[in-house]
Amino acid sequence: MQFQSFTIGAEESNERLDLCLTKKTGLSRNFIQNLIKDGMVRVNKIQIEKTGFKVSANDEIAYKILEKDSTVRAENIKLEIIHEDENLLVINKQAGLVVHPSDSGHTSGTILNAALNIDKNASLLHRLDKDTSGVLLIAKNQATKNRLSKMFKDRKVEKTYWALVRGVPSKEKGKIEAPLKRNTSNRMRISINSTGKMAITKFKVLEIYKNASLLEVNIETGRTHQIRVHMASIGHPVIGDINYGDAKINKEYAEKYNLNRQFLHAKEIKIDGQTYSAKLPDDIESVYNILTHS
Repeated sequence: MQFQSFTIGAEESNERLDLCLTKKTGLSRNFIQNLIKDGMVRVNKIQIEKTGFKVSANDEIAYKILEKDSTVRAENIKLEIIHEDENLLVINKQAGLVVHPSDSGHTSGTILNAALNIDKNASLLHRLDKDTSGVLLIAKNQATKNRLSKMFKDRKVEKTYWALVRGVPSKEKGKIEAPLKRNTSNRMRISINSTGKMAITKFKVLEIYKNASLLEVNIETGRTHQIRVHMASIGHPVIGDINYGDAKINKEYAEKYNLNRQFLHAKEIKIDGQTYSAKLPDDIESVYNILTHS
């Protein structure tokens, strides 16, 4: 289905985006909220993922409904399953796979395509960047999605990552609080911007190497590219990150250690009284072993 659009009238000014779309489409508010979170809604051609975004008179709203039967098809893509029950599927996402189909050309071969092959009602609870590996949670029914999505929204989920960064932070532990916003001149990049959404990243140094450090990173918010942008902002970009990283050290690690993507791994998630952990994939485990024993 193509994007459908309409213009906000004066009487609808300052109304929540989800409420406005619910009235216009006749669809359920929960469905509309998921549509917004999945990046299928635009305001004045800018993708909006905040359900409570306030619209203004004359705003152009565009939305697209992905039909599972025709657009997102089940595909036989192998996934590393950490846990599965009647409500939840937990995987160790491999690097190189996009999580969700999008208009940027990823219409198949995604994690969602693979999950639908396991359960026809599968839906994503959160995202990981294409070249980030690790724990990813997938709901197998709407009730589970609603319950766990609220826990994510209410920040009742503990997310722990491992990141290899350039250099050594001045303190063993640190906290970064900086608002993030999509770059208006390059929609593929995120920038620190005072008008953006606040993001909070905590880190702890686990090991120190010659020109790098292994960090344990905990994020209190789940913004797009959060760890990568925050670490780069304090002078310690994630090694292997081609968008926000250091080209010189990226080249060094590619040549010496065959590291061809960002060293960023979602190691653990604690949610609903359960802990799910994902082992390091072969590519970054190899780098870790070489650094640790050299």
